[in-house]
Amino acid sequence: MSREALLIRTLVELADNLVDDFDVIDVLTVLSDRCVEVLDVDSAGVMLAAPGGELQVVASSSDAMRGLELFELQANEGPCVDCFVSGEPIVNLELTAVDERWPRFARRAVADGFRSVHALPMRLRGTTVGALNMFRTSLGSLREDDVIVAQALADVATIAIIQHQSAVGAAVLNAQLSEALNSRIIIEQAKGMVSEASGLDMDRSFQRIRSHARNHNLRLTELARGIAEGSTSIVGLDPLPRSHPVRSTSPHLRPGDGSTPA
Repeated sequence: MSREALLIRTLVELADNLVDDFDVIDVLTVLSDRCVEVLDVDSAGVMLAAPGGELQVVASSSDAMRGLELFELQANEGPCVDCFVSGEPIVNLELTAVDERWPRFARRAVADGFRSVHALPMRLRGTTVGALNMFRTSLGSLREDDVIVAQALADVATIAIIQHQSAVGAAVLNAQLSEALNSRIIIEQAKGMVSEASGLDMDRSFQRIRSHARNHNLRLTELARGIAEGSTSIVGLDPLPRSHPVRSTSPHLRPGDGSTPA
């Protein structure tokens, strides 16, 4: 599939979520995955503000990326944190040059093999709901057209979230966002169970859960809950196609430093 066709498909997927049955995690997983597929970046992730205002990791293009983002929140420093607070984009920063700005985060990111970072706000008309984080494993600037495309994808996802708020009301949306953020724990449990049962790594285990949900018109979080609680058989999940791509570029996770959720 060409870059243009994939971009159009992505915009349709994001816009298609402007419905009552809104799965925040699935929408933002589409966003992070597509950034890696169509842009000159190696990993991507999304942090979203919980109803109380604190950032939480919602979606990542790989389990390794999720570990780095969790570390960023624990250290309370890094591109996504700054981007969310300021509402301004951070583009083409070399991680070896920001030791003073983000001393703990920069060392961890470089140790994990990343060399440059970009963060774009998920912002509409003065309301910032989160930030999109993107990393490259090589030096060099992200092209201007890639930055424009990434911001456009982030904007569409933001519009989906805010439009949904207008449709269902702020109180209902806050409840849904809280449920989605809390459901990350359930999804991690389901990934671990699928991984243990199938021998797949955590990234491909998540892709298998997500593919099954999409193939059978199920909500991602509800399927994960069924797996974690034992009401859905792991054996019955659709197998992943052999050609299914999974990008993971940061394997050097270390216990006890934010690599896994608390």
